[in-house]
Amino acid sequence: MFDRRWLLGLALVAGFGAAVPASAGVLDATWTAPTTNSDGSALSDLGSYRVYYSTSATPCPGPTFFTVAASTTTPPANQTVSFRLTGLTTGATYNVAVTAVDTAGNESGCSAVASSVAQVDIAVTPTTAVAFGNVNIGSSATQTFTVQSTRSGTITGTASVGAPFSIVSGSPFTLVGTGATATITVRFTPTSTAAASTNVNFTADGDTLSRLVTGTGVSTGTTLTVSKAGAGSGTVTSLPAGISCGATCSSSFTSGTVVTLTATPAAGSTFTGWSGGGCTGTGTCAVTLNAATTVTATFVQSSFALTVSKAGAGTGTVTSSPAGISCGATCTTSFTSGTVVTLTATPAAGSTFTGWSGGGCTGTGACTVTLNAATTVTATFIQASFPLTVSKAGTGTGTVTSSPAGISCGTTCSTSFTMGTAVTLTAAPAAGSTFTGWSGACTGSGTCSVTVNAATTVTATFTAGTSFTDNPLVAGTTVEKATHINELRTAINAARTRNGLAAATWTDPTLTAGSTAIKAVHITELRAALNAVYTKLGRTLPTYTDPTIVPGQTVSKAAHVQQLRTAVSAIP
Repeated sequence: MFDRRWLLGLALVAGFGAAVPASAGVLDATWTAPTTNSDGSALSDLGSYRVYYSTSATPCPGPTFFTVAASTTTPPANQTVSFRLTGLTTGATYNVAVTAVDTAGNESGCSAVASSVAQVDIAVTPTTAVAFGNVNIGSSATQTFTVQSTRSGTITGTASVGAPFSIVSGSPFTLVGTGATATITVRFTPTSTAAASTNVNFTADGDTLSRLVTGTGVSTGTTLTVSKAGAGSGTVTSLPAGISCGATCSSSFTSGTVVTLTATPAAGSTFTGWSGGGCTGTGTCAVTLNAATTVTATFVQSSFALTVSKAGAGTGTVTSSPAGISCGATCTTSFTSGTVVTLTATPAAGSTFTGWSGGGCTGTGACTVTLNAATTVTATFIQASFPLTVSKAGTGTGTVTSSPAGISCGTTCSTSFTMGTAVTLTAAPAAGSTFTGWSGACTGSGTCSVTVNAATTVTATFTAGTSFTDNPLVAGTTVEKATHINELRTAINAARTRNGLAAATWTDPTLTAGSTAIKAVHITELRAALNAVYTKLGRTLPTYTDPTIVPGQTVSKAAHVQQLRTAVSAIP
């Protein structure tokens, strides 16, 4: 246990040298360690010391103190303890007192007060700002500073400075004893014409002195600057080296130097030319530097032409997404490199889109093209066509032909015609057959006119002719017979039945060959029955020899029978 009356002897040593504002000062305190308690017993539980300091007259006890650990709990006789107070205000007078603290935390009384002025460990010369002046860009200049110890003992420290200045030598430094010196060399290496200034910081024992250094870079030649314009990208390099823009877009060259600039577009970009410095075009740019010069290189995003052509006899339009092609009117446009363009073909009425060719496109769907080069795509449109088919019916035979040509049925009974084509069909019965009419797209027994706007079928009916005895009858040679009349009655009633008329009744229903005489009424009845069929069909009545046959007067002739045979064979 310390007796609070126990006192420590204290001595203070302050550093010498000029005070430097804003620098922390130090004081060295020294005292002799106690060895006995106040009762004379040996000291065995020394824990630490408290070094109180203040600019007031009575620092101890007080709020500001440093704690210094004791090196031993039982100090030997005449042990000297030293401690440096740092972070003090340089040039200020401080009062210092010391107490001892045992391991239990009991504190002794305060020592006598010692006073001294706080000073820094080191002094630096020059004491003012150091100007490096104008230094050529690409070269350097150096200045030296001297660091001197202002205290006894050993002092260690360092020097530091920011770019474009650097420490060449002398850091770190060690000063042994008062007045010891070290030389610090600082280099200025300008990289631009901008004025530079910063502090060189000299630090020792936690205290720092600073010296301002300044310098200005000077160009030794003429500056060439490259700027880049446009939405594309690329690099510009120079010969001789200096420009690599990219990163370095400005450099100085000796006056009179001929600098050749080369532009290299990046992928997906195009170099479109120079401006400034007397340069134009897309080749290299040669500049003779006699003054500061700026040259602009323009890079644009690459674009390629997409062209649509149309083939075939049909018509239609092709459009694109993104917009640009509307062909129609605009069949070519340019797209930025790498653009994915989708083309869509739309046939006009009466036409059919049959497919793509070129640009890697096929088929009839959308065409997708990635533009990395000039590309041509062809869309083929044809006129729409539809089949016209002729079928033949009936017991007879014959041919059907068309105008325009295509149908010859016969052999070719179906062919396609361009939409809207007017086709005329003509039926020609074979010998022994009768063309009895059209069905399907046409009616009647004349020519058949069809406008082909869709698949169309027409049927031509041919009927085999009736076989007549003594055919043909020869006037003045062939004798008219009962069988001739019977055959006509049968053929005419068959024609009436086919065309929706009742069978006719006849005078002398049964004609007996060799016994029944042919009468005028027989011919008249046949004509009337046949004329009814013509009337039903809307046809012109046949022309007969002896239009009015008078019984007992008109002589029966072969012509009367032959005309009826011909007329009945001509109807369906």
